[in-house]
Amino acid sequence: MAAILTDLTRTIIAGVILAAVLFILYYLTQGYDAGTFGPFFFRWLHVLSGVMWIGLLWYFNFVQIPNMGKIPDEQKPAIGKVIAPAALWWFRWSAMGTIVFGLLLAWSNGYLGEAIILGLGDTGAGYVPKYTAIGIGMWLGTIMWFNVWFVIWPNQKKALGMVEVSAEEKAAAGRTAMLFSRTNTLLSVPMLFAMVSAQNLY
Repeated sequence: MAAILTDLTRTIIAGVILAAVLFILYYLTQGYDAGTFGPFFFRWLHVLSGVMWIGLLWYFNFVQIPNMGKIPDEQKPAIGKVIAPAALWWFRWSAMGTIVFGLLLAWSNGYLGEAIILGLGDTGAGYVPKYTAIGIGMWLGTIMWFNVWFVIWPNQKKALGMVEVSAEEKAAAGRTAMLFSRTNTLLSVPMLFAMVSAQNLY
């Protein structure tokens, strides 16, 4: 067991194998037809990516940023040169996975268009609160994804010294990245509420 748990790749492979075993058990007892497997699979990947994305967002905002001032100056390069770049790689690609699998999930369930227009279109079935809730969650998630890729990441590259800029630009970039990361933290709470509440609406 230690051989699995001391190597991250083996740990992930073991987790995927256990998930596959669960899938087989569910398939044998419940079954998945062609119409339900796609939405199930995309939802699983959407949630998996989203847990990593929001987990890292909250790590940055609840742990790393508030405690950077307590770290001795001689130890800060380890954060900026090793920890933060690795965390930011997973951060931005989990954001990408979350939005891609979320769109595929909405498309496979047949509500992508309705969610985009917040359920306010003429569907012939009247107003559908679920589409409004999931649509709000989707729009908030899209804003957060945009912030990650087009504001936070470009500014973090400057703040971490991956892109050469002046000391003033570096400080300004760090502040901009922090403020947009905090914006995403703020938006994550109503976004998650909208996403979860949609499952209980009709």
